[in-house]
Amino acid sequence: MTPTDYHEENYELNAEGRLVDSQPHYASKYQDGSSIDWLYEELVERERTHTQRSQRGVRGLILPWTDSVQRWFIIIATGIGIGLAGAWLDVLVKWLSDLREGRCTYGFFYNSVSCCSGLDPGEVCTQWQSWSEFLGVRFIFAQSLLQSFVYVALAVIYSGSAAILVQAWAPYAFHTGIPEIKAILGGYVFDAFLTPWTLLIKALGLALSVASGLSLGKEGPLVHVACCMAFLLSRFFEQFRTSEGQKRKLLAAAAAAGVSVAFGSPLGGVLFGLEELDTFASESEVMWRGFVASAIAAVALEYVDPFGTGKLVLFQVTSVFDDTWRAFELIPWLGLGILGGILGHFMIKLNVQIAVFRRNSYLHEWPVVEVVGVAALTSAISYLIVFARVQTSELVANLFQECDPTKGDYHGLCNPTAMWENVFLLILSAIVKFGLTAWTFGMMIPAGIFLPTIAIGACLGRAVGLLVQGLYKAYPTAWIFLSCPPDPSVRCISPGFYAVIGASGMLGGVTRMTISLVVILFELTGALSHVLPIMISVMTAKWVGDAFGKDGIYPAWIALRQYPWLPPTDYRDEGQTGAHIMRPVDDLTVIEDGHCTPADLDNLLTTCHFYGFPVVSQGELMGFVTRDQLKQSIDNVISEQRTRACVFAPSFISSSASEEHLDFSHVLETSVLHLRKEVPEELVVKMFQKLSLRQILFTHSGKLEGMVTKTDVAALLRSHFPHTGALRDDVSTWYR
Repeated sequence: MTPTDYHEENYELNAEGRLVDSQPHYASKYQDGSSIDWLYEELVERERTHTQRSQRGVRGLILPWTDSVQRWFIIIATGIGIGLAGAWLDVLVKWLSDLREGRCTYGFFYNSVSCCSGLDPGEVCTQWQSWSEFLGVRFIFAQSLLQSFVYVALAVIYSGSAAILVQAWAPYAFHTGIPEIKAILGGYVFDAFLTPWTLLIKALGLALSVASGLSLGKEGPLVHVACCMAFLLSRFFEQFRTSEGQKRKLLAAAAAAGVSVAFGSPLGGVLFGLEELDTFASESEVMWRGFVASAIAAVALEYVDPFGTGKLVLFQVTSVFDDTWRAFELIPWLGLGILGGILGHFMIKLNVQIAVFRRNSYLHEWPVVEVVGVAALTSAISYLIVFARVQTSELVANLFQECDPTKGDYHGLCNPTAMWENVFLLILSAIVKFGLTAWTFGMMIPAGIFLPTIAIGACLGRAVGLLVQGLYKAYPTAWIFLSCPPDPSVRCISPGFYAVIGASGMLGGVTRMTISLVVILFELTGALSHVLPIMISVMTAKWVGDAFGKDGIYPAWIALRQYPWLPPTDYRDEGQTGAHIMRPVDDLTVIEDGHCTPADLDNLLTTCHFYGFPVVSQGELMGFVTRDQLKQSIDNVISEQRTRACVFAPSFISSSASEEHLDFSHVLETSVLHLRKEVPEELVVKMFQKLSLRQILFTHSGKLEGMVTKTDVAALLRSHFPHTGALRDDVSTWYR
């Protein structure tokens, strides 16, 4: 629809000084699987704003203010809601996970921290008992057998329950949700992904899957949960029900709030939205809303204080012992960045191969069996490895923390005499988590990839830190350690920060995040002096990862699902023109002006699921008509006129013949963008990226020669990906 579809009469004033038609003309609801028309959405929003401001008296002042109040109400309520939901999730996960190892003697619903609260440092907690102690099992072999059985059995029950909930009640609640959110914010319509049932099952299933000990995290799914909340609240207000563009601006703010709660990083949430979700980076107002939502979400999480420590997340580090770092440490840090880029690439490649295998095997028909089997295998292996037995967030928290004599030693991690044993266990834990994460990310349960990726990098980073520390203690006077104190008993190397560097490199290699990742880790560690090493690690990981392949884990899954999403990358052609990407006119479904009856058009809409159709007259382009407008006009035709031919351009029909035709000129878009097919292909791609177009027509001397759609451009930009569409659903290919 173009501005020419709105006549001057719409803005005439009546005798009372009001607009004759004060209601904007909204399009019919988009179907799932289609893409919104950004130009039309902006036009409708401008018309609605103009209509409100044209009202006389107090009404003209109240209507814009009411819109603003509704918008900020949704943003604030979403921030509070996701903050409280994140806190509830942390409490539930902690209790369920602790239940796998024991229970509190004086209260079944107390986790280990709550059960042992109020004790003095060094005092032994007798209120928390393992299952063997609680049941009075005394034989060591029987104790080990009982503990391992409960540990594995509850993992299977938790994960199986999550998979059943997802499969039976909300199939779109599985996975992380970030690829779909990226596509939705780019204009893809997927309302079924944001329903109340999806919100409920995603939150509950996420708690069960995380507590089961599977190699997954809650960070990505929290973005999905936050967007579901914003979508649900937006349904109460007409301006967001009828405006897809305004709705997506709310979802952008909600996504930032979700990251804020997941990492305890309000600034990181805003930057994540701008960098990773491509959310209206040129609009400062959207960024401001995201900032407010992130801050409110963090305040709500801080108010609840789910861990009782004042931390927003469990693996937040309150302080770093040594705020100085030495130049020689850049060598191992660069090595960790290179290793993160390489492992990140292979993580993406392995995860994609497993996802394709899963779709083409019997596992696709038995998703619950797969989840239960992987959960049993994961818990059985993790129980044997001391560093993998606990929750991933607790593992990362201990790996990030420096050794402190006033605090307990985490399974001998700070024991200087067990350096090689710790290095072996850390590398083994990283290898096991690497394989399990590659398989788990994509099963029929809510699952994020942030936290397990951080854990893999933290294990490798801590291992490298222990090796460097051991090397320094063995050769304290070596030339490379001249900047360190000559006394090896004085701290020079901080293995905990090596874990942070390893985590940043690994996460950068998997997601290809840059600025937002640095800010998130800075807010987690609070070490301003160590921002530069984190930047170097992330930069190195991205360079190395991009050398193997440009796509991160989320664009890879978007390509697997074949969503019509255009990455904000600079495309360079090799001399090709628009003719290379366009669909020739012989391959297009066009409407011949004056030759189709309403019955013919109705049959066309039934057999073809395209967004719209070019209208031609003897090969000459008349304009473009969308299926929604065409369907609405056909439905309004009375039965006696359904045998008449439809005319979209009456000026080309004689006056005598026009009386025998139906005038459909009101649905024809004449101001359509059309180019010569000789224009560079690079220019065509940039026009789609910058102008958010749905289609471009190619003409020569007024004759239609072809057309290119957003779906065609998206296919071009992911043509290098070998598994495009391997996990495609039917809905994702409709309404091209």
